[in-house]
Amino acid sequence: MTRALTPKGAATRLKIIEGAAEEIRENGVAVTTLDDVRVRTRTSKSQLFHYFPEGKEELLLAVARYEAERVLSDQQPQLGALTSWAAWQAWRDIVVDRYRRQGQYCPLNSLVSQLGRSTPGAQAVVTELVGQWQAEITAGVRHMQAIGEVDPALDAGRTASSILAGVQGGVLLLLSTGHIGHLEAALDTSIEHLRRSRPAPAGGVAAHRG
Repeated sequence: MTRALTPKGAATRLKIIEGAAEEIRENGVAVTTLDDVRVRTRTSKSQLFHYFPEGKEELLLAVARYEAERVLSDQQPQLGALTSWAAWQAWRDIVVDRYRRQGQYCPLNSLVSQLGRSTPGAQAVVTELVGQWQAEITAGVRHMQAIGEVDPALDAGRTASSILAGVQGGVLLLLSTGHIGHLEAALDTSIEHLRRSRPAPAGGVAAHRG
């Protein structure tokens, strides 16, 4: 929706989105109907179509954006504070824990598949998620470079892209196999690669600093 909403209207719209997200998480996107959402959120049909005039597809797109935002918010504050190796480890742990709890069902993946990955709206949701996620990791790499913990010659953006690709590959394998080990390996290897890139002090071999 592009038109401005009153605070009450915005709250009602968010209630519908959150209710739809809960319904989809519990029952799956394929079987969730607008009537299911209406009953769960205690809203009328006219209210539902007032906020989502294009119907289910528009609502699913809003829920996809909501789920994408949750992917990032569930990683905070660790993702936004990658300022030490302990912080990177804490972020690694929270990512693994998030996807372990999520298991083999990914609401965002299901929503994007239902909408069609090539549709502009679904593409925009995924592109924004990837862009924001990569920007946070890039900021973390640059901070570690600034404090002398990571080789300044590394391309921070490409390094962050590689880390994120590893995470997404691990998540995909989790969805396919039910095993979290690939995600853990991807994160552990990425962080270890960063640690090993630490420049040696002038005139000597790099000392280990935790």
